[in-house]
Amino acid sequence: MAGRVQKDVRYLNKDFGAFRNNLIEFAKTYYPNTYNDFNEASPGMMFIEMASYVGDVLSYYVDSQFKEMLLAYADDRQTIFEMAQVYGYKPLISKPAFATVDVFQTVPATGTGTAVKPNMDYALTINEGTLISARNGTKFRTLEDCNFKFSSSFDPLEIDVFEVDGTNNLPSFYLLKKSVKVASGTIKTEYFTFGSAESYPRIKLQEKDIIEITSVTDSDSNKWYEVPYLAQDTTFIDVENTSANDPDLVQYNDTAPYLLKLKKTPRRFITYILQDNSTELRFGAGISDSPDEEIVPNPSSVGSSLPGSPSKLDTYFDPANFLKTEAYGQAPTNTQLTVKYAHGGGIGDNVPANTITQIDDISFTLDETGLDTALVTSTKNSVGVTNPYPATGGKSSESAEEIKMNALAYFQAQGRTVTKEDYITRTYAMGSKYGAIAKAYIVPDDQLNIPNMQLETSPGSGLFIDERNIDQLRAKDLVTSKTKLDNPMALNLYTLGYDANKKLTPLNTAIKQNLKQYLSQYRIVTDAVNIKNAWIINVGVKFTFIARRGFNKSEITLKAIQAIKEYFRIDKWQINQPIVVAELAQVISQVDGIGAIVPPTEDNPNKLPLLITNKWRKADGYSGNVYDVNYATKDGIIYPSLDPSIFELKYPNSDIEGRSVGDSHGISY
Repeated sequence: MAGRVQKDVRYLNKDFGAFRNNLIEFAKTYYPNTYNDFNEASPGMMFIEMASYVGDVLSYYVDSQFKEMLLAYADDRQTIFEMAQVYGYKPLISKPAFATVDVFQTVPATGTGTAVKPNMDYALTINEGTLISARNGTKFRTLEDCNFKFSSSFDPLEIDVFEVDGTNNLPSFYLLKKSVKVASGTIKTEYFTFGSAESYPRIKLQEKDIIEITSVTDSDSNKWYEVPYLAQDTTFIDVENTSANDPDLVQYNDTAPYLLKLKKTPRRFITYILQDNSTELRFGAGISDSPDEEIVPNPSSVGSSLPGSPSKLDTYFDPANFLKTEAYGQAPTNTQLTVKYAHGGGIGDNVPANTITQIDDISFTLDETGLDTALVTSTKNSVGVTNPYPATGGKSSESAEEIKMNALAYFQAQGRTVTKEDYITRTYAMGSKYGAIAKAYIVPDDQLNIPNMQLETSPGSGLFIDERNIDQLRAKDLVTSKTKLDNPMALNLYTLGYDANKKLTPLNTAIKQNLKQYLSQYRIVTDAVNIKNAWIINVGVKFTFIARRGFNKSEITLKAIQAIKEYFRIDKWQINQPIVVAELAQVISQVDGIGAIVPPTEDNPNKLPLLITNKWRKADGYSGNVYDVNYATKDGIIYPSLDPSIFELKYPNSDIEGRSVGDSHGISY
């Protein structure tokens, strides 16, 4: 309207006092002749303060609602739970305690005289999910099969004489021992009936503090699989490494008893954590004509390249709409679901050592064909368990602050392998039943311009051409003119495993295939990962010393050798870790009775306090890799080769040579 005065309104007021003062100023400015009684008891001040009160309340709720929209500042527990799961993070409502238990069984002896041995036909496989309990009533379950017929450096089998025949003084029974991992939690089963089709049905489990959904099956024995989100239509499954499942990889079933496979599944669900620490299972739409439909770009969502189609070249698109599909998995229909889950956990599950001794429910796998029934029964009844170390890791639900911090951290990674550390962590995380990985190291790939490559004919940067190992060496270590063609999109993952004697060995094809399958779900699309063998450089140690007067030189030598064994213990060593000779010399010098280390005068161009030698002969059990230690030494540090490699003292009983050259009061040879 013409002639209306434009009034100045301030929008920065946030509390009762500011609203009140600005309303008074507003009245004085625009209504000076209409109202001027601003006494605390006046009717006008009553209305001003009532308006200020309403404004303060509304301001509070606007601020509060805005704050609750930001995970980092949210206070309401329900909001925190909802937003954390939108970010992809599932709040930890209870964490189980973990322990390693020793499992025992007896087997009869077979053979006669010096040929007597355990009859491994009676060796059991105790199935995963065996229920055991501690003395305080805490329930535990095994997380893996306990196969007494299988032994490796990661899963060793110990055999001792259990009973001796009094007649011939020969073993009549042997005691077998293996170790398996267990987790706390009580197993419960619930049943849910579904009628006609319904999109996105939900079921709520009775118990709170759910640790894990162990299995979901329907009335037709179909298995339903948990996935991170309903759009993901694949999941990992493991199959036994047999000739029927893979005739090419069955030869490696001693180190990789299971093969990791990706299974496409329309029957899937997600778990959702509610604010009261209960768990919901949520299923798919179940309305697609093809439940196995892949989530692929849908041209109809953005137009088409066909003639006559509208042009949308300058249109902005939401990728979520572009990838939209109605196939989010099947919904249970006219069936009954059997849901088994573990619940419990918490600090109270961290029980002391030697308290997990009771077997509650156990199942075996054993081919009893041709076996004595009484001995089979006796063997099954002989199974016992105990935990040599305390159970640890049990924890109650996360606090609101922990959920917020963990959700924000998870969102940054989004479950993907991005950094080198991510790849290393994922590599070690693969279950040992798919093949144990002892060492891992990852570097960006670099390629060489092979036509311009010139090879050295004499020792250079560590590994060098030698008729003894020419087939073992790669060009990268032998190049003087290194013209590299960098491939930033490729990564080289160098790996090694252990053999049955815990000596380093390259991974076999089955383990590499499992690792490839496992990493494929987490790697970034642009990352190409090449799984390669790291180089093993076997070494020996030679040292001489002056003993202190009054000490037994033989005992000192044995103690020094033991100290060197501990220094080179393979658990401590990683790929591309150098040998610091001064550090090793200090370890030797700290042995009680050693007065001084005498540097060798022969074959010691670098004037080191002791000698590190290369052991390479395959005929003697070594790797076959010839390595020039002298050329690889700089400033008292022995560096590994240019290609990722690891030093290994393979046979410490023979690869360490030490001797005394006298004592502190007179040197004598």
